[in-house]
Order: sequence, then C-alpha cells, then structure tokens
Amino acid sequence: MTDHTVHVRYLVDDVRAAIDFYTTQLGFTSDTTFLPAFADVRRGNLRLLLSGPTSSAGRAMPDGRSPHPGGWNRIHLLVEDIDAEVAKLRAAGVPFRSDVISGPGGRQIVLDDPAGNPVELFQPADRAPR
Repeated sequence: MTDHTVHVRYLVDDVRAAIDFYTTQLGFTSDTTFLPAFADVRRGNLRLLLSGPTSSAGRAMPDGRSPHPGGWNRIHLLVEDIDAEVAKLRAAGVPFRSDVISGPGGRQIVLDDPAGNPVELFQPADRAPR
C-alpha cells in the first residue's frame, strides 16, 4: 500500500458544526458529507472522519455502552507560530483546556472542538517564529 494518509475517527454531537469548526478554524478542507451522520475533512495527509450519533460508529456496543465524544486522545497539529494561532482561535471563541506549555521538544496547547474532542496545537522547538 502506498497511501500515506492517516485516518482518525472522532465522534461528534453535530457533524455540521464539526465541519464548520475544522474548515473555518483549523484549515481543513471538506471532503465527503452525508449529513447528519458523517463527513470527513482533510489537512495534509490527515483524513479526519467526523461520525455523528446516527453513524455506524455511533451505534451502541453489544454490552449497551454508547460511543461518545471527548476524552484525552487527540490529533496533534503542527503550527509555525503557536502564539498567533492561539490568539486567532481565542478571538473566535474556541475553548482551551490549557494554556501554552513548554517542554524540551516545543510548545503545546490543547483546545476542544464543538463536541468536546481535544485537538493539540504543537510548535516544535526548531520552529520558533522569526
């Protein structure tokens, strides 16, 4: 197989709101849309599958548990200037779970999409703004 696309599924409460968020706020492009159940958006080699409550991924498990959005596993998006990205997203009213923190590899912050799924923005240490 030569397809280098990474596929990640996120459960969302509202597929339309998720499409709008990822395309407007985080630079994804819309690909396939089957409202209200499913859509997928792309950014580079990442294909993010947005599965609503009526999608097959949202169906209850045999033991009765129902899949739902949220948690702490997250997509990790590289950015050139984390401070500029955070300022833009805060101005748009995007909720953050943390402030920007620094570590040996760079700086990061975690935000929530409209369904409460986390997204991490990460600026590698070697990409300090000029």
